[in-house]
Amino acid sequence: MSGGTKRNDPERRQRIIEATLDVVAEYGVTGTTHRRIAAAAAVPLGSVTYYFATLDDLIAAAFLQLAEQSSEEFAKRMAMAGDRDSAKAAIVAIIAGSIWATPRTLLLSYELYAFAARHPPVAAVMRRWMSNSRAALERFFDPLTARALDALVEGIGIHNSIDTEPLDEDAIRMIVDRITGMDNIMRQN
Repeated sequence: MSGGTKRNDPERRQRIIEATLDVVAEYGVTGTTHRRIAAAAAVPLGSVTYYFATLDDLIAAAFLQLAEQSSEEFAKRMAMAGDRDSAKAAIVAIIAGSIWATPRTLLLSYELYAFAARHPPVAAVMRRWMSNSRAALERFFDPLTARALDALVEGIGIHNSIDTEPLDEDAIRMIVDRITGMDNIMRQN
């Protein structure tokens, strides 16, 4: 046996995935390379290709992690709601707060949607993310309203990230009230 021993790095694969999200946030999917990921993860270039057969496989794994983490945070926040009014407050907090509206998460989400449009396995991840969000919302709202609220969460976040006059929390609350007020009208009919 040679004088050195091979060191095991059980977190290396995870570091590579997290570095991929950092690289995608900085350079976009089109500017993401194996070399940039290896440098960001502080691993040899060969480690990236050892764990992931293709760059698309690695990007898909990173986006899967992003979707799962975002979905979990959304579900946790909605699970804290005990009634319809607290669910509405949770939606406002999700839109206006740090769960969805961080600049990094928004950038990654833009990239994720574009990547998913061209990669069916990632589109399936997106559909699961939407399904999980809607299920959390359907505890308090009918399926159509839940779908509208799900789209609202992402839509306002995206618009606010580039709008010169982003909606503030009060405006977001008014919009949520209007959408959920329509839900009440539909349930009465």
